[in-house]
Amino acid sequence: MSDLGAIFQVLWRSPRYLKAGFILAREGVFADVDPEILPPPLRPFFGLLRRVARKGAAQQREALARAMARLGPSYVKLGQVLAARPDIVGARASRDLELLQDRMEPFARARAVEIVEAAFGRKIDELFITFGEPVAAASIAQVHRARVRDEDGEHDVAVKILRPGVEARFRRDLTDMAHAAAFAEQHSAEARRLRLTEVVETVARSVRLEMDFRLEASAASEFSANTAGDPDFRTPRVDWDRTARAVLTVEWIDGIPLSDIAAVAAAGHDPKKVARTIIQSFLRQALRDGFFHADMHQGNLFVDREGRLAAVDFGIMGRLGTKERRFLAEILYGFIVKDYRRVAVVHFEAGYVPRHHAVEEFTQAIRAIGEPIHARRADQISMARLLTLLFEITGLFDMRTRPELLLLQKTMVVVEGVGRKFDPQLDMWTTAEPVVRGWIEENLGPAGKLKDANATVGAALAMLARAPQLIDKFEALGTPAVSPPDPWARRMTYALWALVVVVVLAIFS
Repeated sequence: MSDLGAIFQVLWRSPRYLKAGFILAREGVFADVDPEILPPPLRPFFGLLRRVARKGAAQQREALARAMARLGPSYVKLGQVLAARPDIVGARASRDLELLQDRMEPFARARAVEIVEAAFGRKIDELFITFGEPVAAASIAQVHRARVRDEDGEHDVAVKILRPGVEARFRRDLTDMAHAAAFAEQHSAEARRLRLTEVVETVARSVRLEMDFRLEASAASEFSANTAGDPDFRTPRVDWDRTARAVLTVEWIDGIPLSDIAAVAAAGHDPKKVARTIIQSFLRQALRDGFFHADMHQGNLFVDREGRLAAVDFGIMGRLGTKERRFLAEILYGFIVKDYRRVAVVHFEAGYVPRHHAVEEFTQAIRAIGEPIHARRADQISMARLLTLLFEITGLFDMRTRPELLLLQKTMVVVEGVGRKFDPQLDMWTTAEPVVRGWIEENLGPAGKLKDANATVGAALAMLARAPQLIDKFEALGTPAVSPPDPWARRMTYALWALVVVVVLAIFS
């Protein structure tokens, strides 16, 4: 089948592609796209699409975000994912998509009451003392303020309710996106390199998780446990008795949203302290816990009466394994102290850069990032920009895309932006250094080695405990013996295992 025939087959399968293409064209999204990157059969259509654009639409930075919002909730989620993938859409489109606001018209309170009552099989008055009108509405859910009575007395809660019909619409739109991505990969080597089908799968997986509020409640609970000892940070408690698949109930955060900077200052909170808390809290979550809030925009952050930073909405969370945390800590600290070779070596140790590249050449590339940054004033240094440049450079050295690191980097862009709104002269190095250095000392210094030693000993003891079962399995796998196994040989095997443990203990004691 020709490329042109394949295109018409895709459009015939889902006319919604035509609607999506028209909306994107109308908002001027295609104005700056080079038609030479398209398959030849598509180029004539591309010229028509450019003529459809509204006058002046292409000159507006938010054109792509506005088009995604018009296309509906599924495309809003796709836009949010693509905002974290500048390797796919490019740096400019990624910045444009950061402006995407996930806001929609609320559905009626009566419909929300029906959903709550169906979820719990009880009347709304049995669950809540009061249940108010919606206070916020997004593509997947909306939030109501309510009041409950429990063993702690009466208090307000936030009730998040799944938007009716949203699951069916997401399934339909994501199926369309999957077909389009598969078509693109079939006809474009660049699309295959960017793994577009994997991007759509990421969106689908994220949406499936976001639409089960029991999982968000679990994330909120884990996040709360991780940050319970942080004196300057808090998270809302989950009300498990009033939480189900389509309904999430959490403690109402009575604070000032960070979107109202003047109100935060008027309440007597130090803006510079707020900025430091934002940055350090995020870094602690990422490094210490390996579990961070990945949607820390101003609308999801509050300052309470005690001056603590409070976060809400745990639908988008990021995770970092031990290797990724060490990678992040070492590269940040390496840039802070200008140890560029160490930054380069960490990339090789983590397996991110193939061994056929030279460490010296990669160190040179890292220095090209670090030196211009250190030549600026401290308040002009951007960690988010540093990570962006780093990922651009590593692409030249065949470093494969690391989605978890890209999510981290994009979250840092948002966090840093919020912090600088409160303190335009924020010194990122000074703010980040104690958190990064503390993690390195605890995990890579003597204390960290002791922790690794304890883990090694624990693993050895666990293996020793399983030795009899392992021996039985090995004997069962062998051919039937004429005589029973030698008890002496079995005792010698146990002794050898014990000797291994003794040696490990001696080494790390």
